[in-house]
Amino acid sequence: MVDRPFVRRAALAIALCASSFGAWAADYVQTNGSSLQFSGTYQGDPFSGSFPGFRTSFHFDPAQLASSKLDVSIPIATATVGNDEMDPEMRGTAFFDGARFPQARYTATKFRALGGNRYAADGTLSLRGVTKPVTLTFTWTPGAHPVLQGSATVKRLEFGVGGGEWADVSLLPNEIKVATKVVFAAK
Repeated sequence: MVDRPFVRRAALAIALCASSFGAWAADYVQTNGSSLQFSGTYQGDPFSGSFPGFRTSFHFDPAQLASSKLDVSIPIATATVGNDEMDPEMRGTAFFDGARFPQARYTATKFRALGGNRYAADGTLSLRGVTKPVTLTFTWTPGAHPVLQGSATVKRLEFGVGGGEWADVSLLPNEIKVATKVVFAAK
């Protein structure tokens, strides 16, 4: 004879366990309070800029990194260093060539745990018609509005950013730091 209370308890326990495995997995979309910035030096003086209007979608589960996906679209026409003379030059053919390549994209499907709430996304950046690997290291703060905060280094010359006189790394170093803070809402 079947012990019905035992079967009900076992079924309930299995359902609770199954639901807890996916508790952290979610699809997220970017919300207010997010930023995507870049920085470097020009003739030894620091500069920084940003990409207003970037968009991020993220499927993330710290317990199931193999199923995580990150997709960031970056409208090049919004790139700004806050200087009315430099912004058109930066968006022009010598640097981003925004008219010919209006959007950059970063995608990642391979993630590694680095300990604690730190992770690495091994992805690719497509910029100016060139696609190269770029690793984004980030912290993940879960909650009602989870936050991804991270950084990467981009070698601008590999993407053809800064040709002609701008290719001189004594004026403008090859390595540009990219930093992001993305505040998410569940999709």
